[in-house]
Amino acid sequence: MKLSLIKTKIHNIQGNRVMLDFDLAALYDVETRVLKQAVRRNLKRFPEDFMFQLSKEEWNEVITNCDNLPENIKFSPATPFAFTEQGVAMLSSVLNSDKAIDVNISIMRAFVALRQHLTDYTNLKDHIAELEKEMNIKFKDIQQVLNYLLQKDKVQIEHQDRERIGYKRKP
Repeated sequence: MKLSLIKTKIHNIQGNRVMLDFDLAALYDVETRVLKQAVRRNLKRFPEDFMFQLSKEEWNEVITNCDNLPENIKFSPATPFAFTEQGVAMLSSVLNSDKAIDVNISIMRAFVALRQHLTDYTNLKDHIAELEKEMNIKFKDIQQVLNYLLQKDKVQIEHQDRERIGYKRKP
């Protein structure tokens, strides 16, 4: 299973990185209704921090923001379940098959890779902020020097325009 494919199926909803039931069903090679049915039969295994159902507003926002949703899913009257990383891990115990285990391993790797990417991004962001601060100090010094030189030239131009006094040399 390609990690890049799985990463495209991870969404940020309610401040959580989640996967939606229809994407998981496709990865597990089962129907969405079968996956939902298995989850409903084992609701104790899925507390709110493992799985939640999207509200109509959240679902409409997902539809608006995601271009690659299947057409038949967009118009479904039922809103999808959203599974956090722990909820996806719990799915392997509910969907007891070799395919479910293999897919879960791939999904866990995708979540770990995404978390690592976000950590690297945060480190890069901090480094860029540090460089900006350092460069701002250096540019401030350069700007002061340029302003001084520009003012100096302006003062010299004003002095050249006035009539000279004293002895004049012949060329």
